[in-house]
Amino acid sequence: MDTGTSGMDTRTSGSAAERTPNLVLQELRKSRKWGRPRLAKELHLYCLGRQWPSPGEENLRKQIYRLETGHVRSPDEFYSRLYCQFFERTPHDLFGETRQTYEGSGELGITSHKFVPVYIGEDAATALAEGMESASGQWTECHTKPLELPDGTSCTKYVWPFGVVVYHLAESLTPESIAEVAVWRSLSYPGHIDWATRRLEERIGAQLAVEPYVLSAYWVHAVPWDEARTDTALRLLCIPRALTERAESDIPSRAHAELVEQSLVREGFDHPEITEFGMRGISLGFASWSGVVYHPTAPTRALTEQELVSCELSVQAAWSYCNYIRSEVERGSDPQVSEKYGWRFVRGLRSRLTTERPQETSQHRSMREAVIETSGLSRHLDQAVETLREVQGGRT
Repeated sequence: MDTGTSGMDTRTSGSAAERTPNLVLQELRKSRKWGRPRLAKELHLYCLGRQWPSPGEENLRKQIYRLETGHVRSPDEFYSRLYCQFFERTPHDLFGETRQTYEGSGELGITSHKFVPVYIGEDAATALAEGMESASGQWTECHTKPLELPDGTSCTKYVWPFGVVVYHLAESLTPESIAEVAVWRSLSYPGHIDWATRRLEERIGAQLAVEPYVLSAYWVHAVPWDEARTDTALRLLCIPRALTERAESDIPSRAHAELVEQSLVREGFDHPEITEFGMRGISLGFASWSGVVYHPTAPTRALTEQELVSCELSVQAAWSYCNYIRSEVERGSDPQVSEKYGWRFVRGLRSRLTTERPQETSQHRSMREAVIETSGLSRHLDQAVETLREVQGGRT
């Protein structure tokens, strides 16, 4: 921790009428049944325990008073970091800061969420769902069952009654670079597709009508960079193929990818297909055709990881269903679906996924719209409704 100096903060309130006590700080202290002298002592010991230069108990006590009474609205960097790390809160939580803050954790921490959607047909889905539990908290009705891949990777299987299976793989990563993730992603996708294909073809006793694919969403919980580099790095993570090149070899070069990453981080990176859905002071969020990236900077106010996962599960299930319909049309065949999951069902599914809910938050709406827009799902749903209307003879 670069403590620098711990001098007086100049960002003070003006007249007494302008001062607003910081009740959050007061409540945190009182919840421990401490007076200001005790908190000053604890902060002093906290500094010494981490070999940081301490301002001393008396100076700490004075600053505690200034912060709690509103004489100082926003502390300097030293006190901000001290308070945040001691209470395990963010500047937004303690001082209402809306600017992004980056502590530089020293490592990149990511939870990779891979979604492998597969269309298997209604009858096969009904048989597969037998004995499975109804999934809670999902946008659309489905069933779920935990699995484990041969390599030990955690996996959850979801089955939708309209004929789609989605395998959700969650993996914890601490990569040294975005390039490492890009190469790992490129190498792991074929294996996951092959595993899903073999597993389902064995279960249903038939060849899959449509080849599976993989879509990734990255929940970034720790970053080692400053603000500018974090923004660029997360954009690269949203389109990791920007770091790897097509070559005769099936194994992309990590060394070359890291050189490209270093160059782009220095110069900045953006892409016209990236849609932002973060909120200043709370999160950074990016969606593209390649995937989704989300980094909460104020975790208690940001979207939850499960909200992101639930969004992608329903979007990918719907996308896979529409993709089956499209593929049948392009083969010159009529899609074989029951009336129950025909054009009226798809019309309802389109409404569920693309229109606002009365209690939906602005953050949730931004995420949903960004994911749906960059996936092209709205166009697929429109085309599916039109196709199934023609096939099933429905014009009303």
